[in-house]
Amino acid sequence: MLTPKYPPQDTAPPVVNTAPAPASNAVVASSPAPVAPVSNRPTVQLTPGSALALAAGGGAVVLVVGAVLVSLLLAVAITGMSVAVAAVVLRSMLKDFNNQR
Repeated sequence: MLTPKYPPQDTAPPVVNTAPAPASNAVVASSPAPVAPVSNRPTVQLTPGSALALAAGGGAVVLVVGAVLVSLLLAVAITGMSVAVAAVVLRSMLKDFNNQR
């Protein structure tokens, strides 16, 4: 049930370079280019439509995250203002209470 699923292993044999090393004073006419190992993993190909959909999805995520962060900042600002108003009201009430004694 909770066993991990690993991707299939590459089955390409490792590339072994068997060419002899050139002499230090010899001029090498042409050396073969190194060959990259072949992978059996599928390549991801983006069509113009899927690239547009990916960009639109990314933009939507940025807008949603931005809206959430702005609303959190607004909530903190409103809370701070309400605490400041409450402090002013309490200070005024305590001042009036001390003047009546």
